[in-house]
Formats: sequence, structure tokens, C-alpha cells
Amino acid sequence: MNQPRVLIVDDDLALLQALSEALRLRVGEVTVDTADSGAAALDRIAARDYDAIVTDIKMPGMDGLALLAEIRARRPDTPTLMITGHGEHALAVDALRGGAYDFIQKPIDRDYFVASLRRAIQVGELSRRVKEQQQALERHAGELARTVEERTLELQEAHKVIQSPLRWLTSPSRQMEKVVQQVKRVADSPLTILVEGETGTGKELVARAIHQLSARRKQPFVAVDCGAIPDTLIESELFGYEKGAFTGAHQRREGQFQLAEGGSLFLDEIVNLPLPTQVKLLRALQERQVQPLGRKQPVRVDVRIIAASNVPLEQEVQGGRFRQDVYYRLNEFVIALPPLRERDDILHLATEFLAEASMELGRPCRAISEEAAQILLHYRWPGNVRELRNVIRRATLLAADMIEPPQLSFLNGNGHPSPATARRRAPGPGGPSLKAIGEAAVADAEQQAIRRVLQATRGNKSEAARHLQTAYKTLHLKMKQYGIDAGRFKEFRGSR
Repeated sequence: MNQPRVLIVDDDLALLQALSEALRLRVGEVTVDTADSGAAALDRIAARDYDAIVTDIKMPGMDGLALLAEIRARRPDTPTLMITGHGEHALAVDALRGGAYDFIQKPIDRDYFVASLRRAIQVGELSRRVKEQQQALERHAGELARTVEERTLELQEAHKVIQSPLRWLTSPSRQMEKVVQQVKRVADSPLTILVEGETGTGKELVARAIHQLSARRKQPFVAVDCGAIPDTLIESELFGYEKGAFTGAHQRREGQFQLAEGGSLFLDEIVNLPLPTQVKLLRALQERQVQPLGRKQPVRVDVRIIAASNVPLEQEVQGGRFRQDVYYRLNEFVIALPPLRERDDILHLATEFLAEASMELGRPCRAISEEAAQILLHYRWPGNVRELRNVIRRATLLAADMIEPPQLSFLNGNGHPSPATARRRAPGPGGPSLKAIGEAAVADAEQQAIRRVLQATRGNKSEAARHLQTAYKTLHLKMKQYGIDAGRFKEFRGSR
């Protein structure tokens, strides 16, 4: 603590001198300033801060109570002692109510005066320290608040990136940069869009991005997997039906076109639509109306159509499997997605999927070794981005802190799972687990069975599902998982 400084205010010059001398003698290192009036005291208070102020109550001009009020207004933390005459209890009470620290009664007991002043200086010092700490805390709180605000803004920006409809499409890949630019350009247009690309390349991601970036974003996005619906049910699913339209139609049901009203309808694997259904789709595209089964009058619809195919539709048109007029209606704007094997961002995607899987699965795995990266780069990826994501998720579950080649042992250089390779591995710390070997063997057996039956049924998925004794949709999902295209088996039989 620095040498304290005290201001004494009194119109009695003799008393001023006596009190000053008493403080210098009894308190020691103390600086004493004096003022002979309230006005003179205010000038000194304006010039500097004091550790304590002593003032007489009764003074000509501005009295002690008025001066006390000014001190409280200008220097609220400075303790003030009031000097009162003998018996002036009412004035003393007014002074205490006005904020005085203590009152000194005349004739002045110098010991009491010095002791009271010392306490006042100590209280003033403690008050200043508390105030400084409060100010420091307030500054710290302000800094924390700014830090939290900045971090919140960063998280909001990160959240926007995470929630962005273009998140999984944006990458260092030159091919995907072209796709992103096409999506941005066509999103707000009224054009019908055709997205072409192999299974697993991200056609639905593109469709959803187009919807989210369009003026229809607040309206429904309805996705229909045309390959997952049997031919006998596809029309009622798309266009709806009235009560009593057919056996089992116990109540009216809206079709997917009506459910997507005002929004976007994504027709995935449109190549699987039967030819008769394509005729009705053409009418919906041309006239913007659909004919529910059992209804006499058509229903107007306001829907933006986004179609997708895992084989080039033009090729299907040439083979007589898809109507040319429907193709031309869908072909207003085409976005072609490259297969993963032709992209230059495989490791970028793998790292993104690794971060996602580590967080979702609660695993410590955070990196991909150089050897594992080479396996990923040389694999053919028949299932494309979807397969890469599944592979990374599985490897993340099996790995410790880094994905190594043993966690990718079910892949071979030809692009197909290789359970035989996994089974031939000698058991050891680096080898796959029994569970991993079993899963790979099951996957291999399922693929072989599906391919064999599709070949026998000329790519007819309904017949294949009956032969395999499984649900149509289960077969469809398995085919998607393994990147099996029924259309190729139709071509195989047609070429014989």
C-alpha cells in the first residue's frame, strides 16, 4: 500500500493545523491536505483521490452534509468522517444516513480520532481491492463472453457446413467441383433433372442438394426407389388410388406425386419403371396431372421431378427398355456422377467418413496408415462412395487408433470382397477376427447367390426374390449394398 493521503476540511484554521499535526505524529507516514471550505475541498477532490476525508459539519457556505453528498456522488468509495459539536446527535445521525463512515464529537478525543481514521483508511483500501477484483472479474467475464461468442459463431459456421446440402459433394475432386457447380446452377430453375451414375455414387445426395438449394426447400422432398417396388404395385404407389379401386383398396390413398405437392419428387432407379407406367409418367411430366387408380378425373400436381438412373438411359432407350419420349422429357438437364475409381479424392472422403464413424461409434481411431491408404487407392470400388463409407465404418470399429491393412483384409485388388484371402491369413495379432471372417464369407456367399439367380431369371428381380425365398425389398437392398445391377443380366441374356 502506498503512503495514505488524507484531506481535512474545516473553517477553523487552528483546528486544521492541530488535527494535521496529530495525524503526522501518531499515524506516521501520511500525507495530509487541508481545505478551509467546502468549495476548496471539492477542488482538491476533483484533482486527486484521497484515502479518507475528514470534514466539519457546520461551515459557512457549503456545510459538511452538502459536502458529504458531493463526495458520495464523486468519490463513492472514499470513507468520510464527520466532526460534530457536543450534543448534536441529530446531525450525527443525518451524517451516518448520508453515508458517513463515522462521526467525531467535539471536544475531539485525538486517540479516538486517529484510531477511527486508521480504520477508515483500511476499510477504504479493502473497498478498493474488492472493486479492483470485481473489475478484473468483469473484464475476465467479458473476455470469456467474447470467446464464447466467437466459438459459438465458429460452431454455427461449422454446423452450417455439416448441415449444408453440398457437404458430401464438396471435395478437392475436379470432377465433383463440376457437379457442385451444376447443382447450384440448376437448383432454382424449373427444369426436370436426370442424375446418372453407378450405384453408390451419391445420386440421392445430389437430388436432396438440388431440393435444399431451390425455392421448394420448405416443401416435401419425397424419394421413391422405383427398383424396390414390384411392377404390380408401382402405379398405385406413384399415383395413388381411390377406395374400392381394386381388391384390398379399403380406403383412399394419395400417391407419391400428391405427397410431394409443392416440393420435389425423386424417382431413383427410374430405369426399372415398367413400360405401361412410363406412359402415365409421361402424362404427369407433360400435363402436370396424375390419374389415381379408380378416379375418373385427373388430379393437378405441382411437383419438381428429379430422376436418377444407375445406367445411361439413352442406352436403355436404344435397347427398347425405356420410352424415348419419356427420356426426352427427363433429359432437360443431365448431371453425370463419376464412379469413385475415376475420382481423385478417395482419401479425402475416407478421412471424412473416418471422422464421422469415430464420433458415431465412440472409437479412438483417428487416422489411416500409408499402407491402408494404398489399399483404398488401388481398390476398384464397385459400390462407389456408399461402399467406401461402409468399409471405413467397419474398419473404424475393428481398428485401435489407426486403420491398418488388417482391417481392410476383406478387400482385394479386383474390387470384390475376398473372404478366402481373409480365411487364409494365419491367426495372429494382426489377422482378422472370427466375426470379421464370418461376415466376409456371408457377404461373398450372398453375392454369388444373387448373381446366379439374376442370371437365371434374366434380371427379373421379382422372380429372383421368389427363388431366393426373400422379400423383394430385401433383395433390392442387398443388390444395392453389393453394387449388383439387374440390367446387366438382361443384357447378358439378350446377347446369347
